[in-house]
Amino acid sequence: MPIIGVSIAIPEPYGSLLRRKRAEFGDPLAETVPSHVTLIPPTEVRDDELEAVCASLERASVTLPPFTMKLRGTGTFRPVSPVVFVAVSQGISYTEMLAKCVRNALDSPEPEFPFHPHVTVAHNLDDASLDRAYDDLSDFACDFVVSEFALYHHEDELGWVPQRAFPLGASLS
Repeated sequence: MPIIGVSIAIPEPYGSLLRRKRAEFGDPLAETVPSHVTLIPPTEVRDDELEAVCASLERASVTLPPFTMKLRGTGTFRPVSPVVFVAVSQGISYTEMLAKCVRNALDSPEPEFPFHPHVTVAHNLDDASLDRAYDDLSDFACDFVVSEFALYHHEDELGWVPQRAFPLGASLS
């Protein structure tokens, strides 16, 4: 069964920069996980459901217009989870609404933890590496317009590979 994820890709040059930093911190997931804000976590779907998933995501994409996202500084989920992230400081409400629309469109369950838009830059590393990630990116800042979200498939050796983009606010034809 394919494993899918739905997320907002962090555009260039910021996406590559954050991915390089994640690798520098020693996180092996940097090789297979593009920089992103998760809307739907990894989910198994049957092959015969993929067309319906895409149709549902297309309907969800028209519900919100493009919006500005600002990333500023770092945060962490420690001690609950060994994660350091770059924080979303603007566009939180739009991202929350978009995640809810996508979740509803796919009839996905509520997340295990409260939804908190972020870009992971270190995960499951030792405390020293997590501290370094937190300190190193504490002054990171960028702004960009979120004009789409994407459906990703997990492919064993390549990791998360974008399959299709869904423009925000586009009318269905």
